[in-house]
Amino acid sequence: MSTIRGIDPSVPPSGSGCVECLETDDQWWFHLRRCAQCGHIGCCDSSPNQHASKHGAETGHPIIQSFESGEDWVWSFETNQYYEGAPQLAAPDSHPADQPVPGPAGRVPANWQELLNQ
Repeated sequence: MSTIRGIDPSVPPSGSGCVECLETDDQWWFHLRRCAQCGHIGCCDSSPNQHASKHGAETGHPIIQSFESGEDWVWSFETNQYYEGAPQLAAPDSHPADQPVPGPAGRVPANWQELLNQ
């Protein structure tokens, strides 16, 4: 998959959590996704703010990869297809093991399951 447009295996992730959620004191995420082109870390579509998909729409970057430990897949916004066996991108390939899911620590409301996008 490394020959697919929108994948740059040399770019490291932008951090260990959703860039936009971390810019405020009250946003949180369920799972994290990584832009395979620029490394932007955003929250998944089940998260309240869906920053990974918004990043893809705003930038035209077509591929996201799971940033969750043990998950090995990518999603193409262009084809609306899911692919198993993600390409090897620059380390790290997931958020830190001690980072809670959902996260970040201290911001997740007690009723977080009721707030997920279905």
